[in-house]
Amino acid sequence: MNTIRSQVSACLDGGLGHLDSFGQWVALLGLRALLAWEFFDSGREKFFGHNWFADIQDQFPFPFDVVPPEISWQLATWIELIGGVALLLGLATRFFSVALAVLTVVAIAAVHWPAEWAGFGELWLGYAITDDGHGNFKLPLLFLAMLMPLILLGPGRLSMDAWIRRWLHGGPYGRAALQPIRQT
Repeated sequence: MNTIRSQVSACLDGGLGHLDSFGQWVALLGLRALLAWEFFDSGREKFFGHNWFADIQDQFPFPFDVVPPEISWQLATWIELIGGVALLLGLATRFFSVALAVLTVVAIAAVHWPAEWAGFGELWLGYAITDDGHGNFKLPLLFLAMLMPLILLGPGRLSMDAWIRRWLHGGPYGRAALQPIRQT
């Protein structure tokens, strides 16, 4: 009985170990790619659209409500565009994840949060994708939850950040890989 248990345990440890190793390379890439697409697409819509921030500037939380709407529009547009590309590449991932999280919190407060709610039951109606008068903060809240692993864990191994870190520390695939092969 003890041998069967140890064999099953060794098999699971080996299989899960390979899966864990694979996950360190790929798992956060999927998260980054999905968020990159969503934020880049939102920035692209702003880039080609018209500025509607002046209509809702009074709903922005402090200190964003004192920034002129033209500046807010440009900041939001370029943070989403550049941040989307940076997330996809895994470049300055934590910085852009924090910037996009702040942008998302402002969007929730100004656009997606219900205008009025008397209790948690009414607030919960706003946890929806459609806007039927109760707010629609579900999608931005999911984006915030998806940004948290990138803020706390970083971009994962398959990223420019990881490559730069390996290069700076001279690890595998780092400086040694960039050196020309010397013939003796």
